Parts: sequence; C-alpha cells; structure tokens
Amino acid sequence: MPLFKFTRHGGQARGGQPHSPLPWIALIALILGAIALGFAWLAGWIGRDRLTAQGLTNAIEATGANHPGFRRAHSKGVCVSGWFEPSAPAAQLSQARVFAQPRVPVLGRLSIGGGNPHGADNSARVRSIALQLSSDDGQQWRMAMNSFPFLAVATPEAFYEQTRAQIPDPATGKPDPSKLAALQEKYPSVRAFQQWAKTAPWTDSWASTEFNSVNSFWFINAQGQRRAVRWRWQPQAAAHELDAARREQAGVDFLSQDLQQRLAQGPVRWNLLVTLAAPQDAINDASVPWPAEREQIVAGVLNIDQTQPQEQGSCNDLNFDPLILPEGIAGSDDPILAARSAVYSQSFNRRERERATGAAERDNAQVQP
Repeated sequence: MPLFKFTRHGGQARGGQPHSPLPWIALIALILGAIALGFAWLAGWIGRDRLTAQGLTNAIEATGANHPGFRRAHSKGVCVSGWFEPSAPAAQLSQARVFAQPRVPVLGRLSIGGGNPHGADNSARVRSIALQLSSDDGQQWRMAMNSFPFLAVATPEAFYEQTRAQIPDPATGKPDPSKLAALQEKYPSVRAFQQWAKTAPWTDSWASTEFNSVNSFWFINAQGQRRAVRWRWQPQAAAHELDAARREQAGVDFLSQDLQQRLAQGPVRWNLLVTLAAPQDAINDASVPWPAEREQIVAGVLNIDQTQPQEQGSCNDLNFDPLILPEGIAGSDDPILAARSAVYSQSFNRRERERATGAAERDNAQVQP
C-alpha cells in the first residue's frame, strides 16, 4: 500500500469544499508585520519616547560639527601598542588568562575628549586610553578609560539630557546657559563633575595621566568567588602640572609629540591598580566615587613602546567596547555600562559605513590645508 495517496481533488477538503488560502496569507502577513515592528523598535523608528543607542549617538553628533569616518567621541588620538605583564596577586582575584601568562600583547589608542579629530590637545580637559589585551587562548579584554574618576550622571537618560544641554543654540553657536544650569540643579553629580574639571591638575603628558575604568566590574577567580572592582592605570612617569600659560604655549599636538619623544627613550609604563569594593560601595552607579582608603592591589604593568597615526594604525578598525571581556571578568549591572557598549557599536557601524561609501575621504579632503 502506498505511503501517500494522490487524488484528483487536490484543492478540496474531504467534504468537497475548496481550501481557502486566506488564513495562510493572514498568518504570513502577521509574522512579517511582527518582524517589521521588532526591527523598527530596535532601530528606534517607533516608540520615540524610548531611549535608544541611535538616539544617544544622534545627540552626541549634534554637539559639534560632523566628521564622517571618525569616532563620535574622543575623535582625535593615536594608535599605540606594547604588552602587559601581570602580577601574582591578580590571578588570585580573577581566572582571566591575561593574569596567568607572562606577557600579553596590547593594542590601544590614546586620545582626547571631544568630537573633533583635528582638535587642540592643549584645550581638551579629558584624556582617554582604550586598550585590547589578547591572551594566548584567543580571548580579549577591551577597555575604554578616562582621566576623570567618576561620571557626571548615573543613568543613560540623564546622560542624554546632559548631552542635549550641550548642543549649541543656533542663535549663539554656544550651549544655552539656562539648560546647563537646570541640569546642575537636577543632578548634583553634574556640579561635582564640573568642580573636578575646574580643580584637577592638567598634566603635561599622556604618560603622566591617570586613567579610570569609572564603571564597576566583577572579577571571578577559579573557585567562583566574585569581587566587585574598579581599576585604573597609574602612571609611572612623574606628573608635572600645566598652568594656563604653559598650556597655551604647548601647542595643539603637544601630547602626540611628547609621546614620540618619550618612546624614543624607551617604553612608557602604567601600573594597573585594582580597587576592591566594600559592601556599602555603589557598584551600579558610576557617578559615585569609591573612598580612597579601599583595598587595592597592583595587578600588573602596562608597557607601551610604539605609536602610529590613527589613520594608518590597527586601532582605527577596533571598537573598544568595554563589555568585550574574557572569562574571569564580567560587567556589572550599571546601566551606563550597557549604554556605552550599545553606543560604541552604533558609532562603529556609522563610521564604517561612511568609509565604505567614501564620505570619510570627502570630509578628510575638505579639512586638509
């Protein structure tokens, strides 16, 4: 007996009535509609009151002139490379392979704050370092760190408000002072951050600048024990403060020029200091600094021995997403940390698209002298 019985009544049910295709058409339309709505939601095209990575990136772009093909923030920088040498105590806190092998290759970037790839080093209040540590088992630890020790705000929504307040008024070309004042009134941490910006010393080099993770993370050791941590790169180079007069004399590219001069004499080094949280410390709020007396360990030494212009360097094609982490290190539930990861991805995709379409080359041609 055949497994399948073919009949001449193909389009009919057993009772002799034709099958209607409408239910299937409706089901297919429903599925396609759900997919389209989901895509539009993720893209931020619907639900306008919902904050998205696209909206955050748009706000960052609106604070200054558009420079296709460059990072939306910390646009000016140089590529660097070298290695990391871990310390023995670090392996007790985290099972990450970078703390177990003797030497870990490092690729990174030193930069200044702002969205202008042709900005002036001597007027940039914020400096940054971004690094990729690649262990011999193929895992990567990426980090993006800044010279400020805490954030001005604690949530992506507040960061969006802060960024929107910095968008220049078309009538004056400068941000509206009333919006900035309202922001300070609403978020006291903004006032604390501005106080840091006014009083913290300007150092004379990237090599003498301290860089902070700002957000919190978890270190997990081989026994599964978890400790909340923050880390910072403490410079081995002596710091010399630049007052306003010396900054004016320093020049617009003095940081990269200084780095080249230092590297001609040998590697530039930072100690990796890991701070361990106490039970009462804020783990998911990067606007609250931890007390200076918290327990710390020296987890290793970063050695930078080479630099390249970012246009030709390998760092130019890297997204230094702070949530690309190896086994043994995990991100906290800090909402700003998740937002940073999403915005970095959005920015990376935009500049890659601009390069692919030639928009970046057109912009670079316009700014050449």
